[in-house]
Amino acid sequence: MDRTDVLIVGGGGTGTGIARDLAMRGVDVTLVDRGGLGSGTTGRSHGLLHSGARYAEADATGARECIAENEILREIAGRCIDDSGGLFVQLSEDDPDYFDEKRDACREHGIPAEELTPEEARETVPDLADDVERALSVPDGVIYPSRLVAATAAGAREHGATVLPDAPVIDLLVEDSEGRRPSNQSSGQRPRDEAVVGAELDHEVGEIRADHVVNATGAWADQLGSMAGVDLDMKPTRGVMVGVDYPGLGPVVNRCRPPSDGDIVVPHENEAVLGTTSVAVDDPDDYEQADWEIEQTIEECAAMLPPVADASRTRTYWGVRPLYGPEEAELEGERGISRGFFVVDHADRDGVDGFTSVVGGKLTTHRLMAEAAADHVADVLGVDAPCRTAEETLPGHRDPERLDALVEEFDAGGPADADVIGGR
Repeated sequence: MDRTDVLIVGGGGTGTGIARDLAMRGVDVTLVDRGGLGSGTTGRSHGLLHSGARYAEADATGARECIAENEILREIAGRCIDDSGGLFVQLSEDDPDYFDEKRDACREHGIPAEELTPEEARETVPDLADDVERALSVPDGVIYPSRLVAATAAGAREHGATVLPDAPVIDLLVEDSEGRRPSNQSSGQRPRDEAVVGAELDHEVGEIRADHVVNATGAWADQLGSMAGVDLDMKPTRGVMVGVDYPGLGPVVNRCRPPSDGDIVVPHENEAVLGTTSVAVDDPDDYEQADWEIEQTIEECAAMLPPVADASRTRTYWGVRPLYGPEEAELEGERGISRGFFVVDHADRDGVDGFTSVVGGKLTTHRLMAEAAADHVADVLGVDAPCRTAEETLPGHRDPERLDALVEEFDAGGPADADVIGGR
């Protein structure tokens, strides 16, 4: 049996970010994941570094968070990021008022946005569709998630954290006020005078006891929460990404319309990643991967960039978004659920001490999510130290060979950037 101040479950962008943040504050941290870091949503994303323009007209807070974190990541993450730039293109069938609204909202929220003519846009992306009527240049970029997660975990370890990439949680350790494990493990049926005091882990790791446990498992947050008898009511949705052979794209290309299927093309070194769909799933480990999603994504992306329709496919993968919105999902459907993040204090909400969940959000804002969660945990533990993650660069951030060695060490390779780094 081992002991730590804080046990963080989930080694994606947010979990590794929390580990790094708390370790930099002098907290003894242990981070665990199953089957390698970044093996969940983070490693199966489209890897877009948002400028905030996608959300500008509908979510002012989210837009401002994105542009702020975009600028921070460019400073601290180095070769984990590709400063590609981005375009939002208005096609002939798209609403010009929506374009105007997005452009004005970007400028209002501090997102650099320059309106371009079709001719100016084609100087950057010659293969744009003939019916592009206007474009908006914004500071989007590309995240290589494998490098980002591995470098963040290395930063946590440099400050004293223990990182266990292959230590699946079998169960959470829950005790009542007298140190006894409750006999009734069903969600919502226990007396609420309990605390999460650690976890039992597989692969011969055994028990790790902790003063506080953080649930950073993303789309799997309900599964871990149920081990503590709490319900997070996650609303995960799947989305497909299709890699095609398309070197030299340049900027990210976005369709300037309300978020829909097949409206993003993300450049990689010799490929473009087309995305994506949004379909509700019940189980983030077991869901349909439908051919229609692939076909629709290619067709819609080709409306902006016609050559991708006939480009050779290099890979296809699905990811699951960790959406949290128990009321919004019923009112507005999957795309109406907030992409914001939430720090859930289970002591306050459920009467279960020693347990915090961080849910929702985007990879672009993972550092901010980690800061918010770390602020909460530090307050609970009485740690009086500020967040410093926005000022200190990640280990190896300017050295791609070192970054890729860290990816291998932490088993952090994933399909999102397999063409750049190589991964599972």
